[in-house]
Amino acid sequence: MPVVTAAVWDGVGKPLRLERLRLVEPGRGEVLVRLAASGVCHSDLHIVSGEWPRPVPVVLGHEGAGVVEAVGADVTSVAVGDHVVLSWTPYCGACPPCLRGRPVLCEVAAATGNLMGADGARLWRGDVGVRSGAGVGAFAEATVVPASAAIRIRRDVPFEIAAIVGCAVTTGVGAVVNTAAVEPGSTVLVIGCGAVGLSAILGAGLVAAAEIIAVDVIPEKLELARRLGATATIDARTEPVVDRVRAITGGRGVRYAFEAIGRGETIEQAFEATAPGGVTVVVGQVADGVRISIDPYVMSDREKTLTGSNYGSARPPLDFPRLLDWYADGRLDLDPLIARRIPLSDINSAFDDLRAGRSTRTVVMHGTATERGAS
Repeated sequence: MPVVTAAVWDGVGKPLRLERLRLVEPGRGEVLVRLAASGVCHSDLHIVSGEWPRPVPVVLGHEGAGVVEAVGADVTSVAVGDHVVLSWTPYCGACPPCLRGRPVLCEVAAATGNLMGADGARLWRGDVGVRSGAGVGAFAEATVVPASAAIRIRRDVPFEIAAIVGCAVTTGVGAVVNTAAVEPGSTVLVIGCGAVGLSAILGAGLVAAAEIIAVDVIPEKLELARRLGATATIDARTEPVVDRVRAITGGRGVRYAFEAIGRGETIEQAFEATAPGGVTVVVGQVADGVRISIDPYVMSDREKTLTGSNYGSARPPLDFPRLLDWYADGRLDLDPLIARRIPLSDINSAFDDLRAGRSTRTVVMHGTATERGAS
């Protein structure tokens, strides 16, 4: 078994700690990926804060990109040396959701912890199995994942950009393009200007929305939202969000609203700010136990739709390469989404930034993989 350095989390109140762990060789239908870059997502913070209880020990991280280093039997989708983005929604291709073109809802993945039926841990601390967060475990030098979770990509894009396409960008752009299918000329509201919300703003610009309203409480994030295409911004600390949205839209509200934080009150705000006949999309992930209050009479009488978006309703083998093509040809300005690049040894500082709301996306850079993956 190869030995890798990984950031292991042992429970609430404990920092992630670097350890040397044994990594299994890829089995049938699996690939070993040497990580070059790993994004730190707010979903990881939900776990370390205790808002999403998870068994420990675990190596978190579900945004990652790197180079295929080994493949198991029957793997034909990727080969050694390919550049790949990791997807935390592998898929079987045969269950009803997969056959309907909804691989992010794959029943086999949901039932097997995203390991597609593989038995046992992929990482080991002595004789103790260490779980891989979301079936990925990207806060490590390398990982073993199902072949359908390793999406081959072009070789001329930076690994750190590829990594954030593995979650934040796909979640935000996909919510606009896939889930809501926003029409050109529409009015759009995005509440929350982290990496996912900013990606939704980029997606709204991509489909030629006429008005893009961004909401946050951090002035620097609102400034970045304007840079990336927002036509109006609202500082929720000092301005009544729904009243301002209605003022901007001539009293109507927006055709499409996207909540990209994961808080009950902001989901309710987004719904209230949605115009009759409009669509509210819940993109942010809430803590366990959060509930919202929506007036069903308003929903039916005004024909307002409230829906969820998981992973931007993505089809990763199609959407990941397409998003990176849009980045490469200048249609998606993803570089500003990355606030910091850090070594794995600084992983806990990334969580400090998330708690403070300071950063959009911090990316862990794994030097060895970057050197091996150079074109």
